[in-house]
Amino acid sequence: MNPSNLPTVILGSGFTGLFTALHLCHHRHSRPIILIDQADRFVFKPLLYELLSGELTDNQVQPRYEKLLACDGITFVQDTVQSVDLHQRQVKLASGLQYAYDHLVLALGSTTNYFDIPGAREYTFAFRTGEDALLLGRHLRECLQQASQTSDLERRRALLTVAIAGAGPSGIEMAATLADLLPQWYRKLNGDPTEIQIFVINRGQEILKGDINSHLRKAAERALQQRAIPVHVVNEAAVSAIYPECLEYQQAKESKTIAAATMIWTAGTAVNPLLKELAVPDNLRDRSGRLRIAPTLQLPTFPEVFVGGDNATLAMMLPATAQVAYQQGAAIAHNLMALVQGKPLKPAKVALRGTLMKLGLGESAANLFDRFIIAGRSGHLIRQGTYLELLPTPVHNFKATVDWLTDEIFSRHSQPNLTKSEFSPRPWQRLGNIAAVLVIASSGALFWRAIQPTQFNQILQPTGLPVLLDQLQQSQ
Repeated sequence: MNPSNLPTVILGSGFTGLFTALHLCHHRHSRPIILIDQADRFVFKPLLYELLSGELTDNQVQPRYEKLLACDGITFVQDTVQSVDLHQRQVKLASGLQYAYDHLVLALGSTTNYFDIPGAREYTFAFRTGEDALLLGRHLRECLQQASQTSDLERRRALLTVAIAGAGPSGIEMAATLADLLPQWYRKLNGDPTEIQIFVINRGQEILKGDINSHLRKAAERALQQRAIPVHVVNEAAVSAIYPECLEYQQAKESKTIAAATMIWTAGTAVNPLLKELAVPDNLRDRSGRLRIAPTLQLPTFPEVFVGGDNATLAMMLPATAQVAYQQGAAIAHNLMALVQGKPLKPAKVALRGTLMKLGLGESAANLFDRFIIAGRSGHLIRQGTYLELLPTPVHNFKATVDWLTDEIFSRHSQPNLTKSEFSPRPWQRLGNIAAVLVIASSGALFWRAIQPTQFNQILQPTGLPVLLDQLQQSQ
């Protein structure tokens, strides 16, 4: 066993970094844990659409780290990483602070890729942080207010037009959310919602091409046309330039434009620039610059370094989703502690349990284990409940989510004018609701057990659930 007292340093506190730190702390890691991130809040990116729409609060979607890291073993440092010296095992920060480490976890996340398209960075809205969501929301409200007071038809049309670059999951979820949300906001200003236009610029022939969510394509296409206002998808169109309030694209060898006061960029991500500066040979990088890692999530030439999330690539390509990052965080913590204790490491096992997509206000699609697709209100229950249980907040979230789910599914006070027969769900709706209960209950129990194992075992020991979960884990 290495007697070093140097800390375990974790760079980046997104899903992978944060959950690595939490697992290490709650399993009483023997070394100090230093978690470094330039932001002071954790951003639950899948729920940024709910922050934009007001369906969830700021504290729910982007809680402060000081409230999440209630663990004496973790020191959180808000700073920007300037450089990483893998040979000297040292991290330098923009503030001048330096940390020598015994073990390092690279979980820096990705950045927006604008593909060198002129004006894309300057004139479009990104959608990666809570600040991005709030800024976009304020801008959209200003556009609607101006549109409600102008008599200039051409100006009003531009103010009421949104152009979204990219038809991956982010672009589709954004389009579906805005197609329900903007009509509500504009109607309150006595505007005509039918004047609002939303365009999605898609480079391919179909949406969600080559994405893990491709199984949900039909449900997404159907949902885009069933929103409060329909969404226009422009296929086989390549964005060529962005100007103030104008998006230019090439389609069928013709140059076309869309006049829009709001342009949103969801067309791609790029590897974090810090990874490019690491002393890692090219054969240990993929074409995008991500680091090729061992099944144990270690960097082959530097076994004291673990890599996860958007920074890593394995033989089997894994999607950059919350469920993958969460499981990798747990695997890194397990192997890191095993390394310190001189025990054998285990290959990380990531189980893809399906995908979730927001397809409007109160409507989503859930693809469970690539076998069952549940859309509409039941899909919304599964998506919302699953994500709420993954929020890295204390255990009381388990109870809060159960209360929320009970109200969503079984409460009648929200629909007082319905008769008993009208309220009774159809068979397929009932099955969807049952699925929602099972998915959320299971994910919540597993999350509680992972983060607070002692409390979980003490409270639920009489039910036999802790023993059952241990047996299931050993059989995997």
